[in-house]
Amino acid sequence: MRCRVKIGEFAIRPDGSKTLPIALLAAKIVIFLAAFGGMEAFAWAMHRYVMHGALWCWHRSHHEPRRGIFELNDLFAVIFAMPAILFIWLGVNVSSWWLPLGLGITAYGAAYAAFHDGLVHQRFAVPLDGRRGFWRARVQAHRIHHAVATREGCVSFGFLWVRPIRELKAKLSAARG
Repeated sequence: MRCRVKIGEFAIRPDGSKTLPIALLAAKIVIFLAAFGGMEAFAWAMHRYVMHGALWCWHRSHHEPRRGIFELNDLFAVIFAMPAILFIWLGVNVSSWWLPLGLGITAYGAAYAAFHDGLVHQRFAVPLDGRRGFWRARVQAHRIHHAVATREGCVSFGFLWVRPIRELKAKLSAARG
């Protein structure tokens, strides 16, 4: 007998086990991936226009030698985590459709922290090699970004998507005059 009783979002099989319908699972994976990818655009815009704009007073600490474990710039991570925490809470307590959104944002934040704070700035050890493959151009782009210690004249504000290194170097040279 192939009869199923649907309770909430899970289908209950005759043997009592639960399954998540494939279309529902696929939709939630798409939401997760869209949240992860959308964070790249959000992070680029925040870095370019807010961190190097009105909140340079916080971000400046990241372009200067660090004194101690933390820098004022770390407050951005706390602020950016708040929507993810809210969406995960909503996903657990209100509707599971919020959960992949919160998890996608969280996954981006974890990947960013591993790359940015671990691989590039070496604030902690990570099992990534920044000298090869995918990460090499991203590490170079971020180092080019840090070649400028002021809020103006910086290039490369992204994390996953970066312009070709040759183009970034030319843009930096042009900005320096």
